[in-house]
Amino acid sequence: MPPHALVAAPSQRAHIATVMQVADAGMTAPAAARHDTIIRASWQRCVHEHRLDPTRMQEAIILPQARLREHQEQMDAFLHIARHGLEALYQQVAGLGYVVLLTDARGVTVDFLGDLVLEPSLRKAGLYLGADWSEAHAGTCGVGTCLSTGEALTVHLDDHFDATHIPLTCTSAPVYDARGQLNAVLDISQLSSHQPKESQHLALQLVKACAQQVENAAFLHRHRRDWVLRLSEAPQFLDVNPDYLLALDSSGRVIGHNRRAQRLFEPATGAAGRPPGAVSTLIGQPLGRLLDVSLNELGRFVQGRAVDQRAVLRAGGRHRLFLGVTPPPTRAPWSSAAAPDAAPRRAPQVEQPVPPPLQALSGGDPALDRQITRAARLVNSPVSLLLTGETGSGKEYFAKALHQSSQRRAGPFVAVNCAAIPETLIESELFGHLAGSFSGAGPRGKRGLIQEADGGTLFLDEIGDMPRGLQARLLRVLAEREVLPIGATRPVPVNLRVIAATHCALEAMVREGRFREDLYYRLNGALFTLPPLRERQDLDWLIDRLLADATRPAAPPRLTTDARAALHRHGWPGNLRELHNAIDYARTVCNDGVVRLDDLPDALTARRRETAAPVSTEATPGEEADRLLQALRAARWNVSAVARTLGCSRMTLYRRMKRFGIASPLDDAGPLAH
Repeated sequence: MPPHALVAAPSQRAHIATVMQVADAGMTAPAAARHDTIIRASWQRCVHEHRLDPTRMQEAIILPQARLREHQEQMDAFLHIARHGLEALYQQVAGLGYVVLLTDARGVTVDFLGDLVLEPSLRKAGLYLGADWSEAHAGTCGVGTCLSTGEALTVHLDDHFDATHIPLTCTSAPVYDARGQLNAVLDISQLSSHQPKESQHLALQLVKACAQQVENAAFLHRHRRDWVLRLSEAPQFLDVNPDYLLALDSSGRVIGHNRRAQRLFEPATGAAGRPPGAVSTLIGQPLGRLLDVSLNELGRFVQGRAVDQRAVLRAGGRHRLFLGVTPPPTRAPWSSAAAPDAAPRRAPQVEQPVPPPLQALSGGDPALDRQITRAARLVNSPVSLLLTGETGSGKEYFAKALHQSSQRRAGPFVAVNCAAIPETLIESELFGHLAGSFSGAGPRGKRGLIQEADGGTLFLDEIGDMPRGLQARLLRVLAEREVLPIGATRPVPVNLRVIAATHCALEAMVREGRFREDLYYRLNGALFTLPPLRERQDLDWLIDRLLADATRPAAPPRLTTDARAALHRHGWPGNLRELHNAIDYARTVCNDGVVRLDDLPDALTARRRETAAPVSTEATPGEEADRLLQALRAARWNVSAVARTLGCSRMTLYRRMKRFGIASPLDDAGPLAH
């Protein structure tokens, strides 16, 4: 989306003049003294390296939804790990008017927590999902300058390069991966501030602490099958909050570390001060070069010894640290009496298999397969899941497959359609009631559907239709894992996993005050968007699977070529539900085990009659590729505009481009490269 030029106000014109003065005269410019060295250096980069024009003010760049999903999917596992840290940080700063952003290493916002009532203002300012905050595009800003320097910082008001952003205050901290490369940026920002830059000092400390927690959690997850060394300056914090983390292979060489360990030990390798994008030189270093302890001595640091007796020295010095060791889960932990010459052994890395119930949902559609692969990693997670997609796109099938793939499969799967239960009854249906607790209540009371799901999965379909008055009660169930029936004074504990689904835009409902923001974030622990049937590439597989219905004794009927073509032409506004009904109808009315065009429902054949035209020779693949290339060039590679002209979705057009080997010059990686 090309940014729009804006008209500068007097204060913005003054800011532009300051930036230009610093860019022309360098650090000695009179105006330079008002800003930190790191800010002035960033302004210089913006003009001389990124070729940004300080006189051209630009609106925030927000990526389209499909492009945003590509960025999110590349770091999907990390996003699930980071989400808890983001929620904890947001709870601390939300009352102060901050939003929390997480960006990838290219500066694109891949997760966001904020007051959705302010969504129009946040989106316009770029404090929103999909915003591109790289320094090369947005100029000096919290995220972009953090990515450029690799350091935590605050970019406050007129520290920003672009005059459009000078109302903002942004505080950012980097999150590094286990090999020392900058993986993400955590940021908290406000739309405006009337306080000096020093007022953001506490915000900076909060963001740095949260970034370290997220970084350590991602490290421990990545190396959960390796030998992990925890080190701290103080013994009291060794087991609860270690300062330094190292991972070793079976030969005692470093295969991973957190950022603090890199800063502590990298000077010993002669590589201090490396740029933030460089791979750490700690990788591959032997343990003995870092600590004054041999590989064979690690056994005594696992367990059985008091923490204050686990002191070690850094190699070649007198710097004392305290060490704890965690072995791989495939090997029994060493005790203090274990053989000291036992060497660490690295467990094999095993990819998460996709359980059969989830595999059965797709016949090879790439978009759906990506969602299924993500879901396979979360089948036994306590995280609440939110499924979105058009009506009939298979959200309940997806939820059932998750349940059947999990350790809860022996428990009940209770599906509740929040739109189908009358509003006057939904409270008692969900939460249950005691005998005589309200007018019309039965003499024996009733267990609610939430209690019925105890030990299993509660599927809340059309959650957007839940009355707002009951949303607070549902939030309590999710937070406390207990339910209070109507008329009861003591809550009943429940052990369940909640999966919610909707075809509505819940974010818009939050902005309008019709859905609770806190409940939205509680439900949206992980978001899955199911593709509509018209965009799926496995339509033939679905058709054949429905024709071969195992519940019917007769052999599956055969589709004629024109009948199958009609099924492919149809837009399927009712998605899987409509397809199921159409196949059911066709196999019921067909003769001789053959489904012909006239055996299909009228809705599928009427459109063909209305749009019938003389048959023309179909274009060859080469001709079709040429026409598509010409259309893209004529539209200056605006994929959305070409998709509208052709009457297809953007993702369908991207798939055609990939099939014909057409890559947009606006995207070096290509739209489907990731």
